[in-house]
Amino acid sequence: MRQNYLFTSESVSEGHPDKVSDQISDAIVDLFLSKDPEARIACETLTTTQLVVLAGEIRCKGVYENGQWADGALEEIERTVRNTVKEIGYEQDGFHWETLRFENNLHGQSEHIAQGVDASGNKDEGAGDQGIMFGFACDETPDLMPATLYYSHKILEKMAADRHSGAAPFLEPDTKSQVTLRFENGVPAACTAIVVSTQHAPGYDTGDKEAELKAYVKQVVADVIPAALLSDETVYHINPTGSFEIGGPDGDAGLTGRKIIVDTYGGAAPHGGGAFSGKDPTKVDRSAAYVTRYLAKNVVAAGLAKRCTIQIAYAIGVSKPLSLYVDTHGTGTVADDVLEAAIAKVAGEKLGGLTPRGIRTGLGLNKPIYRKSAAYGHFGRTAEGDFFPWERTDLADALKAAL
Repeated sequence: MRQNYLFTSESVSEGHPDKVSDQISDAIVDLFLSKDPEARIACETLTTTQLVVLAGEIRCKGVYENGQWADGALEEIERTVRNTVKEIGYEQDGFHWETLRFENNLHGQSEHIAQGVDASGNKDEGAGDQGIMFGFACDETPDLMPATLYYSHKILEKMAADRHSGAAPFLEPDTKSQVTLRFENGVPAACTAIVVSTQHAPGYDTGDKEAELKAYVKQVVADVIPAALLSDETVYHINPTGSFEIGGPDGDAGLTGRKIIVDTYGGAAPHGGGAFSGKDPTKVDRSAAYVTRYLAKNVVAAGLAKRCTIQIAYAIGVSKPLSLYVDTHGTGTVADDVLEAAIAKVAGEKLGGLTPRGIRTGLGLNKPIYRKSAAYGHFGRTAEGDFFPWERTDLADALKAAL
């Protein structure tokens, strides 16, 4: 592994058009799972100027059965969409929660897909699709995430909190960040560049108001990134294109699932290609990516490696994974194949195996917990109650004992 290099990751705020779409899709997932924990959902969202469109397939007892919507279901779906947009903060002429047009094209799940997923006879529940999923963890931050992505998220979380509280009333919802760090001997040594582009109120692109906005962003960076990483040599690019008043879905169409690197590891680890938002946990694109993060994080938390990548693969309709691969990038305390065997053993004991049902029940994924994950990353979050169970480190002792 290279020890001295520059590396960059980006993040986008909850008001970015793709993230608006992700949050709407996951709000719909939460709605259906709150009605039926065994619901099947694949919900895609398109957002553009004054328009939200839903498309996809569902199956949900008491809500959509035999090709029919239950009384009040369509109204509840629309109310959920509008409330999500309202909570993000969009009350603009080009995108307003109350006046936007809404179109619902959700329909029943394909019977041919359902027959592969559902358990029947001696057949266990199968994976909802084929695919490869990756999990990753490293010791660069307290949350065991890549530092460049960690700080990119934190900048935007702080700005969003200030916008919602009124502490920064000149901010609008659509924002992007990017952090470049210089690594020495494999450890973050200096922040060389910061990029923040934020939608703003009229007038904050010139004169004293522009200076106020830029000073605010620099203060947020100072609050978020350790002082030891910042210096007079850190280069700031704040709204480098100039005015940014038109943003969100009015400025650029949004689609579910277009920010998969922001959602995961900021480019510091492989990605299997599948998005998360809008999918119930029978879809291994989501649940297997969560469990591989869970396992990788526990490997690093146990002190068994400084970096850990885990890959898992599935075939549609087949319950058992086709492969399990572990790479500790030369940082492991034991051989990677030995660690693979320990992970398989512990997953079998603690999760009931790495089948879709085992993952879902072992991590408690059949709950309305997904809207929170749809902005500022699915990983590196605080496990609290039912939320972000894949961020727990409760397997660390079992992994050490299995070696």
